[in-house]
Amino acid sequence: MTDFTMDKGADGVAIITWDVPGKSMNVMTMEAWPQLEALIDDALADTSVKGIVITSGKEGSFAGGMDLNVIARMKEMAGDDPAKGLFDGLMNMHSILRKIERAGMDDKNKGGKPIAAALPGTALGIGLEIPLACHRIFAADNGSAKIGLPEIMVGIFPGAGGTTRLARKMGAMAASPLLLEGKLNDPKKAKSVGVVDEVVPADELLDKAREWVLSNPSIVKPWDEKGYKMPGGAPYHPAGFMTFVGASAMVNGKTQGAFPAAKALLSAVYEGALVPFDTALKIEARWFTHVLMDPSSSAMIRSLFINKEALEKGANRPDAPDQRVKKLGVLGAGMMGAGITLVSAQAGMEVVLIDQSQEAADRGKSYTADYMDKGIKRGKATEDKKAEMLGRITATTDYGALKGCDLIIEAVFEDPGIKAEATKKALAEVDENCIFATNTSTLPITDLARASDKPQDFIGIHFFSPVEKMYLVEIIKGQQTGPRAVAKALDYVRQIRKTPIVVNDARFFYCNRCIIPYINEGIRMLAEGVAPALIDNAARQLGFPVGPLQLVDETSIDLGAKIARATRAAMGDDYPDEAVDEVIFWMEGEGRLGRKANAGFFDYDEKGKRQGYWPGLVEKYPRAVEQPDLIEVQHRLMFAQVLEAVRAFEDGVLEDIREGDVGAILAWGFAPWSGGPFSWLDIIGTPYAAERCDQLTARFGPRFTTPALLREMADKGQGFYARFGQEAQAA
Repeated sequence: MTDFTMDKGADGVAIITWDVPGKSMNVMTMEAWPQLEALIDDALADTSVKGIVITSGKEGSFAGGMDLNVIARMKEMAGDDPAKGLFDGLMNMHSILRKIERAGMDDKNKGGKPIAAALPGTALGIGLEIPLACHRIFAADNGSAKIGLPEIMVGIFPGAGGTTRLARKMGAMAASPLLLEGKLNDPKKAKSVGVVDEVVPADELLDKAREWVLSNPSIVKPWDEKGYKMPGGAPYHPAGFMTFVGASAMVNGKTQGAFPAAKALLSAVYEGALVPFDTALKIEARWFTHVLMDPSSSAMIRSLFINKEALEKGANRPDAPDQRVKKLGVLGAGMMGAGITLVSAQAGMEVVLIDQSQEAADRGKSYTADYMDKGIKRGKATEDKKAEMLGRITATTDYGALKGCDLIIEAVFEDPGIKAEATKKALAEVDENCIFATNTSTLPITDLARASDKPQDFIGIHFFSPVEKMYLVEIIKGQQTGPRAVAKALDYVRQIRKTPIVVNDARFFYCNRCIIPYINEGIRMLAEGVAPALIDNAARQLGFPVGPLQLVDETSIDLGAKIARATRAAMGDDYPDEAVDEVIFWMEGEGRLGRKANAGFFDYDEKGKRQGYWPGLVEKYPRAVEQPDLIEVQHRLMFAQVLEAVRAFEDGVLEDIREGDVGAILAWGFAPWSGGPFSWLDIIGTPYAAERCDQLTARFGPRFTTPALLREMADKGQGFYARFGQEAQAA
């Protein structure tokens, strides 16, 4: 298989085209590097070749980056000494890109052939690192294209020279949003910030690149010139020093030290800026090796890319015909119904939005209008696009408008009686092929399905709020839900470009089953006299977006009280959370209902901005003289969730550990650096996990009891992915 080909033109310009067979977008593999190097060597040695243009054979894109499946396996592919193998492999990549950059020049920067990159569109990761080694980057004027280095988003950083070259080309401060945040830009913005050199009409891309190559341009990179100075100042320069102080503060403020790649990237830039360019590449390779050797990087890549992509492509989809939705009915025009309507209309579906009053239905439709207005102000949408989307939405009180719908999503008030009434009204209007879904976070799907005379066509679709911003959708199978309903839900979620997980019916399903113990453990510690700031900051230093106390304020305390009462009524004497209820019910009685009431665990100003923890907490629950250490607090918060994930898997609620990991990260921000609950257990090792559970059980009670499955795996020294991962199942 050949990924790169070369055509030498009569004008002396060699066009190297990257076109990976069988792929919609180019991705780099280890086998493709020698191909690229051989063509570069050929062109540089051929006296008839005056210069080179590297471009793509894919319409609208240059490359999507390195194949992350390869990166995930790089450590195991590196041999008996993986660190040395990784470093040597990276230095080989650097040597190839440096060969492009030097283009046959001698030690005095004489000779050499100009090499241009011509990008038809999207250029990500290695797809930008190769162009950065070229002497000029031309990008087609393609508004849908994305250009950048998003590696930090999956737990690594640009390790093929992108970190070093971008920092030297733009300066550390200007490069930091692209490197530390993975910010992507369209071609015009990429030019304005200094990433690409020229933006040209798409049909002139190769002509403009060829013209430049033949213009006898200077091709010496600034950092290869004598006396080069880093834009914005190097670390030893006062301005540069302040840049790195600010960058360090920003990284630690955003990551709380929980994400190793960000710290390694900053170290690579800082240390690399102190030395000559070739030494800087070695430093970058060293830090990249350090990140790849950290189990966090492979766990993040596996969960946030490989597993996530597999689930989105239907890894657990039943064998059923195409079930894509053409006409959707949404019952209930509140916050959830309005959000569901928005994302569905955005995906091109016809949507019927129903509520009890026309005013409420219209208000739900206006949510889409307001959303589009914000997009228009930002230049991301047009009036025509807004009109087109609104034209797909029918807001009405008439259930008869549901005729022809192939999927109904009910999103009315969380009350079984109200949901049953809406279900029966809707099903009376649709034909027998329509699938009915209920959006609920707590009510059992099997019970709600009794309102339907076809429970096999009844399913749960649990959205997270706000619908348009949250990436995960939890699909819940009732006891009688059939495969076509599951396929319908999965195909619909794929249409709205979200990530699905499929679980079986049980109290709180999967996500809330794990989130609630996290919240409850934080509240328990508060009642024990642990400082609120220690509780929340311990969670943030684990990589959680918010601590458990802040999360309660955001979701509302009265909702927590309602869930607690319903759970207590259902579980009776087995109910385990009286200590938590004491705090929640007291807060509810005090009118401290969270952010929505401008009063919760935090005080708020009149604009709803947090002002610090409410002093009444300490008055009610005096601060313990001796505070627990950070690790103990963190382990209580982590194991409270992780053990519930294991129990969900034991109970068959969760059928695939990939869904457990991806769902945890996307639904409630479970420590993304860890790869999710099951990946975290693999990182710390099941023997240690069981031992720590025994210690926590002895000190804090039976909620930390080691699940039987975890105990068995600990005794055998097994890991979850080694035993239950797809590779293990295929063996």
